[in-house]
Amino acid sequence: MFALFKSFVTDFVDGGKHPSQFAEDDYRLAAAALLVHAAAIDGEMLPSERDKLRSVIKQRFELDDKATDELIEKATAAEHESVDLYHFTQALNRALDEPGRARIIEMMWEIVYADGRRDELEDNLLWRAADLLGVSPRERIELRRRIGGADAEPGAQGSNS
Repeated sequence: MFALFKSFVTDFVDGGKHPSQFAEDDYRLAAAALLVHAAAIDGEMLPSERDKLRSVIKQRFELDDKATDELIEKATAAEHESVDLYHFTQALNRALDEPGRARIIEMMWEIVYADGRRDELEDNLLWRAADLLGVSPRERIELRRRIGGADAEPGAQGSNS
C-alpha cells in the first residue's frame, strides 16, 4: 500500500501521471462545454472558431496552455456525452452570480461570431442557454449586439432575436 502511494507521489512530482485540475462540478468545465457546443452546433468547428474557443477559455479563466488544452479536452468529452444544456447551466447557476452568468452568454456570442456570422441554430442555442441561466432577453440581445456589431442588428442574416 505504501509503495503504491509512493509511486503515485513520485509520478505526480516527476510530471508523470497527474490528477485533472477540473472536477466534474467545476463551473469552468460547464462553461467550456457550452462554449464547445456553441462552436460546433452548426456542423463543423472552423479553425477560426477553434482558435477563438481556445483564446476565450485561456483568457477568461486565466489558464496556461496545458490547462487550457486539458479543459477543452474534458469539455469536449462532457459535451459529447450530454443530452441537453441543463446539467451545465445548473452547475453555472450554482457557482455564478448574475453578472457571471451574463459573462458566459457573452463568451458564447464571442464563439458564435468567430466565423463572422451567426445562424438560426446558434441563435436558438443562445436563447435557450440564456433562459436557463436567467439572463434576460434584453441583456442577451444587448450582448449579441455588443459582440456581433452590424450583423447583430434586427433582420441581419435572417435570424430572429
